[in-house]
Amino acid sequence: MSFNLGSSRGVEGFNDLDEKEDEVVSEINTTPLVDIMLVLLIIFLITIPVATHAVKVNLPERNSHLTQTKVGNVALVVKADGKIYWNEQLLSDDAALQEKLASVVALHPQPQIQVWGDVQAKFERVGQVIQACQRAGINRIDFITKPIRK
Repeated sequence: MSFNLGSSRGVEGFNDLDEKEDEVVSEINTTPLVDIMLVLLIIFLITIPVATHAVKVNLPERNSHLTQTKVGNVALVVKADGKIYWNEQLLSDDAALQEKLASVVALHPQPQIQVWGDVQAKFERVGQVIQACQRAGINRIDFITKPIRK
């Protein structure tokens, strides 16, 4: 599109301007991209220390293996209602548990104590049974759980 308005440049001057406007710019302006990358870098540098744990803890290594039930093992079952069973025998109270544990401590080698806690049992009650075993001097206490179904 060209017009002749009577300038001194003439028609050729307007044709040169049209050609410059019609050229395709093949360069990408990278300034906004660099700005966005710098903002993201700053955000990541600020959030990395927050994402990591500030308290250093020396965690124990995993030492799990299948427990095999042997004839001498003792099964301590804590039911949902808090009652304790010693090898399928209901114990009347905590004193009866202490007596049974005292008889087991005297044996050499000590049998393995397996604690079976019901899913609905209070953790406090299971903790009391474990504490009683520790106070009595039991060397090995195992927790029995169901295997995870895959």
